[in-house]
Amino acid sequence: MSKLKITQTRSIIDRLENQKRTIKALGLGRPNYVVVQNDTPQIRGMIRKVAHLVKVEEVAE
Repeated sequence: MSKLKITQTRSIIDRLENQKRTIKALGLGRPNYVVVQNDTPQIRGMIRKVAHLVKVEEVAE
């Protein structure tokens, strides 16, 4: 299974509550935080919801 490197690029201040919760669910919290998650449809959906706040890269195993 491939992995995704997710970097938060923007702050969640003044964002909608569901976007704040999605960022927390991804394991992020502040700008420049980075997490590596499995590439699943659920993670892709969360990324789509906060695409304007994060940068995503595919990582080789």
